[in-house]
Amino acid sequence: MRAKLIVFPIRGRNWCFSRSIDHTLSASPSSSQSPSSIRDLWNNINVSDKPLNAKAELLIDYASSKMNKAWVGLEMAPAGSLKKKIHGLGLWLLSRVKPSEIFLKSISKDVTGVEVIYPSSLNAQLVRRRLRHIAMRGMIIHRKYFYGSVSLIPLTSALSVLPLPNVPFFWILFRTYSHWRALQGSEKLFQLVSDSHKTSNTSTDKKETELKDPKNESHSSQEPYWVLQPSKELESLVHQGDGHDGLCHHTILKICKIYDLNTIDVIKYEKSIF
Repeated sequence: MRAKLIVFPIRGRNWCFSRSIDHTLSASPSSSQSPSSIRDLWNNINVSDKPLNAKAELLIDYASSKMNKAWVGLEMAPAGSLKKKIHGLGLWLLSRVKPSEIFLKSISKDVTGVEVIYPSSLNAQLVRRRLRHIAMRGMIIHRKYFYGSVSLIPLTSALSVLPLPNVPFFWILFRTYSHWRALQGSEKLFQLVSDSHKTSNTSTDKKETELKDPKNESHSSQEPYWVLQPSKELESLVHQGDGHDGLCHHTILKICKIYDLNTIDVIKYEKSIF
């Protein structure tokens, strides 16, 4: 599966890195079903021929499924109730998550290649270098925060003796899962944009630009891992909306609509370097 990445400067040296929403994934059912109970989880983990990383994925998917169900329950709670207030607190905490983390989490293990769309005025080598930089920093930062979050799980779980909902425990559990996914996405992205075994070596490819073959979506031995695609349309949008304080809100909304980006995540890049 090839992911479409949109890269453009949004404010000064702040660049936006966002993955275009794949509507086919949201419409199709998930291929891997997470265990529905502790017994199913234990039976799947207890299979001897499964590698350790596959067992860890099952455990993380199970915890993620439980957290999603709990979150939906908070969202559907009556207005003014304690659960609804906890849901509002969760939304406020989620709004403080850096957009780069959300971007790295979008690079799943199923991604076999990336198509990078960027303004045509930008240097292709610079775009690729910035992608490698955000992936490399992601590996360092999210590995550190992942281990830090894991160390806090036993401490916050002790708060379950209180008569109130253990919000710190579930938040730390979510952050552990989020940093794990961002770490996996960082490693995957770094592998894709660093691999030079499947790139064009023709003399005309001076900007490291690859052309995507629409007839062959499968990953063949000649298909590149990464495709750098300069866009005159994106360049025109960025040039027209670029002011003293970066891109105007109208231009950001227009770019998000054309390239199917999450507007809330993109706007966060105005004040976030990483």
